[in-house]
Amino acid sequence: MDEYDRRIAQLHEALGIPAGYAEHTGLVLQREPESLVEVSPARAQRRHHLEPGAAARWAQLEVAAERDGIELKLVSAYRSVDYQAGLVRRKLERGESIETILRVNAAPGFSEHHTGRAVDLGVAGCEPLTEAFEDTEAFRWLCAHARDWGFRMSYPRDNPHGIVYEPWHWAFVPHAD
Repeated sequence: MDEYDRRIAQLHEALGIPAGYAEHTGLVLQREPESLVEVSPARAQRRHHLEPGAAARWAQLEVAAERDGIELKLVSAYRSVDYQAGLVRRKLERGESIETILRVNAAPGFSEHHTGRAVDLGVAGCEPLTEAFEDTEAFRWLCAHARDWGFRMSYPRDNPHGIVYEPWHWAFVPHAD
């Protein structure tokens, strides 16, 4: 077990994440990237970062979408393990159960956002991070074209990981080219 694995195990214990989380969900431990670059600086309300390869492909996807009249809004990109732990901690403090939280948020260490290759997307006129995104032209465009740039939807309906359906969450998978 390396330092990263120990850190994740300690966080899980502190947050009350059940032992065997990885085996139960089938999610794999995600490593944080060595470097990040800012993406879409003029288009987002706050700063977002991706690892360089994902950032390059995201930029290409974003331009192609715009050419087809689709304006994607970046809601979230890279999130550190500590940030993810903070999300879980705040929900616990509000009284949510760990089981409920882990249906919506991957446990710290297991979120694709840690890799710098995942994005949460939205569009104007649609409440962000809701299933309503599936009823947008942007979602239909992503389903038809995102693979061209190596992106795929990570959590479709009834996914084997026990994560709720997230039509807004797309990840760059280098071998998906």
